[in-house]
Amino acid sequence: MRSNVKRAFVVTGISRAAFVSDVVPAYAARVESVLDTFLPAETELPCELHRAMRYAVLGGGKRLRALLVYAAGTVCGAHLDDLDAPAAAVELLHAYSLIHDDLPAMDDDELRRGKASCHIVFGEATAILAGDALQSLAFEVAAQGSPLVAPEQVIARLQRFAHASGSQGMAGGQALDLAGEGKTLTLEQLEAMHTRKTGALIAASVAMGALTALDVERELLDQLDEYARCVGLAFQSRDDILDVEGETETLGKPQGSDQAAAKSTYPALIGLGASKSMAARLHARAVAQLALLDARADTLRAVSDFAVTRCA
Repeated sequence: MRSNVKRAFVVTGISRAAFVSDVVPAYAARVESVLDTFLPAETELPCELHRAMRYAVLGGGKRLRALLVYAAGTVCGAHLDDLDAPAAAVELLHAYSLIHDDLPAMDDDELRRGKASCHIVFGEATAILAGDALQSLAFEVAAQGSPLVAPEQVIARLQRFAHASGSQGMAGGQALDLAGEGKTLTLEQLEAMHTRKTGALIAASVAMGALTALDVERELLDQLDEYARCVGLAFQSRDDILDVEGETETLGKPQGSDQAAAKSTYPALIGLGASKSMAARLHARAVAQLALLDARADTLRAVSDFAVTRCA
């Protein structure tokens, strides 16, 4: 699949304003088009299930994980067209996790991305099936190769992807989140939860982009892993801050939902000021991992900045 997204977005210096106004919408539009292609049509049986899948995936979200696939892959020399499948795969898996997280048995949220959660519109049973189907589709898409991507690269991507979705990743993070409701976690326990629930897929997105390129040095992969770890924690700390300071209309989900559920958050444990300082330190460490990379890494630098300054 070809796209008109300009390579200039990833080879020149990027201001914060340009990143928000140009880079994010451009890549979001690109992966939106790819997702639309991979998702079954609403007219294809079972129609209601396919409507629920498309409802949960299309037309919303920052597409941060797809952006990380594109940005990390480009830094390592991968072609944008070869990054479309892994970029779509991470967004499909993310959408599955959001559907299940919002269910009454989980976080019990009725609003997601500024609209009613999937189970509110389609019912719990269909929402569960939509999440299941999106998870399966995510792996089907992630398994796609291309003439420029060797089978062993695809296998390496799939291994990283699978690890991010399981008990040591998103599913495990959600289990820790549920177990921690109504309890005061230590900072170490909170970080362990966030590293799995939020950070694992962010790290996998960066790795899948990098692993799409040929002959990437181990040292660079390790640096990108540390970059992603810091960005994931910074992103989550900003989420915790916005749960206190944000507004429902801007966030696209209920403001104060973490407080209402008596969840441990960084502001609850260390205060707002310390949480903001921690996010800034994580951003600085993330950017430091890119010090030896040229302007091709500017999009990755901008993503880290966005993680700690975003308003939604």
